[in-house]
Amino acid sequence: MHDVRIPSPSSASSASPVAPTRPVAEPGPAAPPTEADLLDFARRTAADTELVASLPLDPEDRTWLRLEGPGGSEAWLIGWPPGTGTGWHDHGGSHGALVTAAGELMEQSLAARLPTEGWKTLELADGVDRERPLPAGRGRAFGPHHVHEVLNTSTTRHAVSVHAYYPPLPLMRRYSRTGQVLRLEQVEQPEEWG
Repeated sequence: MHDVRIPSPSSASSASPVAPTRPVAEPGPAAPPTEADLLDFARRTAADTELVASLPLDPEDRTWLRLEGPGGSEAWLIGWPPGTGTGWHDHGGSHGALVTAAGELMEQSLAARLPTEGWKTLELADGVDRERPLPAGRGRAFGPHHVHEVLNTSTTRHAVSVHAYYPPLPLMRRYSRTGQVLRLEQVEQPEEWG
């Protein structure tokens, strides 16, 4: 029901009728961030050279810094030593975005919507593999069924990237792959990577 305020008769002029004021909309909850919103955030954050330079880099292991993403999303600044990668994984039903801030990453993904529950081994069809180079400043958004691995294929140079997910990651499924066979190996909970 709209709240319409009508002036009391004592304040209204008899010479001209007073129209009711227009209702004022109360601010509602903000809409959750879209894939485009997450990609925009990741691009702006990746362009923040001071923030990117503040991430400590380890010569052997990935490093990360948790960030506050838009609209309650989860975000990370991640450092990638040469030759490191994530392995095949999904994002537990969250959609997201990633942008390379420094160096270059390679994304290998599957151009197929995989079931998220009820299987341990899948035979992948031919032609589902995609490979995408992500040099500094380049990124991509993805939906809730995205399965991929991200790699720093350089043998000499670190890479840094920004990642954002909504809703915040409820879990991550990790997979192994041999040829066209994808196997569910592990389900990680947030407390395992926080």
